[in-house]
Amino acid sequence: MMSPTLFWIFSTFMLLFGLITILHRNPVASALSLVVSFMALAALFVSLDAYFIGVIQVLVYAGAVMVLFLFIIMLLDLKAEQQRQINLGAILVGVAVVGAFIAQFVLVLRRHPAGERALQPLAAGLKEDAFHIGETLFTQYNLPLQVIGVLILVATIGVVVLSKRQLD
Repeated sequence: MMSPTLFWIFSTFMLLFGLITILHRNPVASALSLVVSFMALAALFVSLDAYFIGVIQVLVYAGAVMVLFLFIIMLLDLKAEQQRQINLGAILVGVAVVGAFIAQFVLVLRRHPAGERALQPLAAGLKEDAFHIGETLFTQYNLPLQVIGVLILVATIGVVVLSKRQLD
């Protein structure tokens, strides 16, 4: 079990670098900030004795997905992006969306007080954590998994098509 001090350090790193990811203008620096945020999240998973999820967080997200993001950023050549004017309407809509999210979050927390007590640990058995995660993922969450896969494929094809138009 992790000490509360380490929890707050890793949580602060995760939130701080997530905020830097959103606010930074340089896309490469933003992507690297996201890597640090993923690593802090992996440390939080390891602290909860979810070693498999922590390792997958590092391998899949901080490794493969971020390499894909950096490849797409370099393919688009975003370093030549021009300075944009501040759009007051977009800022107001963004603040309204954040406010709605916080209100929804508070409502969910008030209606489900089960978050105040710890969950029961998984029953120790002969099968590994990876088996339980895979079984849950491919039985209960098969459709969302497939939808996310198609969305990632469409996004990647869109980036390639957009970059191809710029080269012509």
